[in-house]
Amino acid sequence: MQKRLIAGSVALLALAAGLAVEVAAQKTTGPKARYQMDVTTASGMPGMAGMGGGGGAGAKPRGGLGAMFGGGGMSAMMGGGGPRHELELRLGSTLAASGTPAADHFVPAGLGLGPSVPLATPVATASPPVERGDVPRDFQRPKGRMLIFWGCGAKAGPGQPVVIDFAKMAAGQVPPGLFSANVPVDRGVTQGNSRTYGYWPNDRGRRVDIPGNSSLVGPHRIAGNYSPEIKFALNQDFMNPLQVRTAEMGNVTNVSWNAIPAATGYYAHGIGFSGGGKRGGSNDIVWWTSASRQEFFGGLTDWLAPSVVQRLIGERVVMPPTQTQCQIPAEVKAAGGEMMMLSMYAYGPEASFAFPPRPANPKIAWNPEWTARVRYRSVSNKIVGMPDMDEAMSGRDGSDEPRQPQKKCGMLQRAAGLC
Repeated sequence: MQKRLIAGSVALLALAAGLAVEVAAQKTTGPKARYQMDVTTASGMPGMAGMGGGGGAGAKPRGGLGAMFGGGGMSAMMGGGGPRHELELRLGSTLAASGTPAADHFVPAGLGLGPSVPLATPVATASPPVERGDVPRDFQRPKGRMLIFWGCGAKAGPGQPVVIDFAKMAAGQVPPGLFSANVPVDRGVTQGNSRTYGYWPNDRGRRVDIPGNSSLVGPHRIAGNYSPEIKFALNQDFMNPLQVRTAEMGNVTNVSWNAIPAATGYYAHGIGFSGGGKRGGSNDIVWWTSASRQEFFGGLTDWLAPSVVQRLIGERVVMPPTQTQCQIPAEVKAAGGEMMMLSMYAYGPEASFAFPPRPANPKIAWNPEWTARVRYRSVSNKIVGMPDMDEAMSGRDGSDEPRQPQKKCGMLQRAAGLC
């Protein structure tokens, strides 16, 4: 009996190995062109959720607090203005253009952008070499520390916070595990991995904002002089907006949000400051994430494939789609002060297209002319401790009592123009 079991196991292993070899033996070439659409529904304060996100060539990022607050004025900072739709389009090809590179994405009428949008090809510019080790004369090593917390709950878990000294980081002593290696950023199509490249949004012609009631559903066509024509249809529209609410219970901050039908999982992180931002002072940055372990940035602030999200849910890095609330531990507010910049991410589905499609028979070679990938997410940003726009305009904080004026004036209040 034992011999039969052993023989049967060996036969099964041999069959599995044979199948694996057969699947791996499929020959592929190409594609000549790859296309990528990164789709975002954004709500609340603009700017923060894009930190660490895709970004095509030619983008003009802002630095410092300006990048976090965006350019939407006080209404946007307070969370007003309604949800926004955003697209990042990237076309990469192995072919050279026949003439000046040109390509367009022809979109459904419901998108509200006209018949098409142009994909711009970056112009190569010569940049002066940066000499390693060059330090400006007025350079001052940063002062202060970073305090890292993680996990949902009223109290921080053991081993928290992890404390990082900025002066040591400036000297090259970067602590291991500061940024997530477990969730690498999937850039997909870039100028660096393409012979000819095009992107949108860009500065070619008039910049058009995507209307909040726009729709992606329908036929899409990409045509240019450096790639084969790409055609596919989308059934998945922009994801619903995240509506994030916070409530203070002592130093514990309760965060809740609406369930989004298309969401595959949720993730949140927040940044607070202590020390009031005094010039020349020693300030602490307090960093918190909803993950049950120390996992920050990396691909977590990008678009994540459903299979990756499913793995991260099992590892308790990402919250499941059934979860709609989380507590920021009391120690985070105690260390970081009254206000925190909070970003929340709802990861969404992913659609893939190719022509011709991959043959089901692994013995048949696959030579696609083009592939296309569409990724979805919904993001929301707000400042915890600052009222939403409707509350600010009414002069109330959501309770029956009039909102009292802020007694403290720290770094974030001054940056917001409240002091």
